[in-house]
Parts: sequence; structure tokens; C-alpha cells
Amino acid sequence: MIEIYHAPRTRGIRPIWACEELGLDYTVVPVDFSAEYRASDAWRRMNPVGKVPVLVDGPLTMFESGAMVQYLIDRYGGGERPALQPQPGSAEHALYLQWSWFAESTFARPLGEIVNHQRAFPDSPSQAAIEEMQARAWLCVDALNEALAGRACILGDSFSAADIMLGYSLNLHTALVPGELPAEVARYLGALAARPGFEIAVAA
Repeated sequence: MIEIYHAPRTRGIRPIWACEELGLDYTVVPVDFSAEYRASDAWRRMNPVGKVPVLVDGPLTMFESGAMVQYLIDRYGGGERPALQPQPGSAEHALYLQWSWFAESTFARPLGEIVNHQRAFPDSPSQAAIEEMQARAWLCVDALNEALAGRACILGDSFSAADIMLGYSLNLHTALVPGELPAEVARYLGALAARPGFEIAVAA
């Protein structure tokens, strides 16, 4: 049984959502998200930097959400055309990888830094630093808005795990950055949020 160690609103949403889309059996193991527990030896043995989520599948333990999603697809989404991703080696798969990595390494990074900054300096956060990170997040939203023009999903008509990766980051953006999403991105996020897998993952 796949186990996903998760705390609400964290990146555990991604592998949970992937399991739902793939129809996999899994269980969610709640994690105490307190700083004290995440710094404990017990949790650091699971995730050496104290973050959430962690995925356990038999002898395998993983602690990066994007890698978890890709593992689940590669391990359990087999067939002639793998589920939730284009054919590996194709140009479309290259774009799938681009948007999946963009979702975490480019888009989620300034969002995470907003959270980290406010946690580290709860009594005196720098508004200038927060605004700079918000501006970087809006650059990502604008790039997505352009890429999504005329498309149901980031790769076209077919839902993929790149949409799972982006969906989490967009949902986080709406929680942390004030302002109205542009039309294409708002439509896209609305469609993602209506998927049962998204609803279950966010509620986990």
C-alpha cells in the first residue's frame, strides 16, 4: 500500500491527486506540522530537511513531491501510452517536463519564500521582500496565461501530471498573493479545481 505522509495545504496534494487520477490504492498518514515535530529525529529520518510530504511504497521512501508524481506515473501508469504524460522522448514530453519543473522550481519558489519569510520574521516581515516575491509569482502567472490561450490544459486538450504540478502552485498563489487571476489562468484553475482528484487531495 502506498503511504503519503501529508499535512493540509502542503505539496502532498500533488501525489494524492496523482494517485486519484491513476486509480491507485493509497493511504494518507497525517503529519504533525509543528516546527518541533518536523525538526525531530523521527521525522528527519523520513525527510532530512524536515519538510512535507513523504511517500513510502514498500522499501522505497521519497521526499520530493514532483519526483513522487513522476514515480507514480512511471511505476503504475503503464501501457502503450503512459497515463498522465506524453510518450517519453517526444517533443510533447519535453514540454511536459518543462511545465512540471516550472511549476516547482520557478513558480512555487517565490511563493514558498513568502511563507518562509513570514515564518522567520513574524513580527517584522519586510514588505519590500514580500512584494518582490509576489512580483516574481505574477510573472509566472502571466507566462501561464499566454501559454494557455486556446488550450484546455497546459499541453492542449489532454490532462497530464504537468497540470497536477501547476494546479498546486496556482492554488497556492491564490492563497498568498492578492489580485485577480487573468482570464485564461482563472478558467484553467477553475477546471482543475472541478476535478474529483483535486477536490479529494485538497480536502485530505
